[in-house]
Amino acid sequence: MPPWSGPLTQSPSSATPDDCLARNDWICGEYLSTRRHILLDAVVQHLQLTALAVLIALVLAVPLAVVARRWSLASGPVLALTTILYTIPSLAMFSLLLPAYGLSASLVVAGLVLYSLTLLVRNILAGLRAVPEDTRQAARGMGYGPVRLLLTVELPLALPAAMAGLRIAMVSAVSLVTVGAIVGYGGLGNLIYAGMNTFFKAQVLTASVLCVVIAVAADLLLLGVQRILTPWTRASHA
Repeated sequence: MPPWSGPLTQSPSSATPDDCLARNDWICGEYLSTRRHILLDAVVQHLQLTALAVLIALVLAVPLAVVARRWSLASGPVLALTTILYTIPSLAMFSLLLPAYGLSASLVVAGLVLYSLTLLVRNILAGLRAVPEDTRQAARGMGYGPVRLLLTVELPLALPAAMAGLRIAMVSAVSLVTVGAIVGYGGLGNLIYAGMNTFFKAQVLTASVLCVVIAVAADLLLLGVQRILTPWTRASHA
């Protein structure tokens, strides 16, 4: 039996009163000390899958949002496609992607990318649309071309909305990674899934709490980055 698959099995006579693993308690310090390497591996995989998926989604979302902003005819199809993707249940999404990626980490990453696109595209597009038209006209009057205007004026001003979408996408991805346990690549979801099958209370609770901690930490980190990149928003609220 793998060390993460279930609690210790001891007879009542051999279990010491403070042996929380033998009692299968929800809160167990001995679980943390004896399984720390397993928890660390799961956390690392969870972070890798989440970060990679959101990064790829961000790279795809920016040009999609720009296209939707530049050409109004493209806005409807882009938003409709990303919205439809978001409505597909996670198990169905992985099943649809299975022929292309097989039972691999790429399957989980691809699914997370598709789910993140909706949140990122909508928020980036909202940010671009919120840029005042007189600001664009002033930049054009100063000789700014389309690319320079986008990179130095429109995208920076769209950052608050874009970062809000990125924060939501990141927290959502942290949660959805756990579903990858069905193909063996779910980070902490692997521990939650195995713990539920064996009713290993300490493992289920510990892995679940770590998921929440990762989500909160990621959100706070991105909030800090947002505040650094958009100092004018702090000035406006002062």
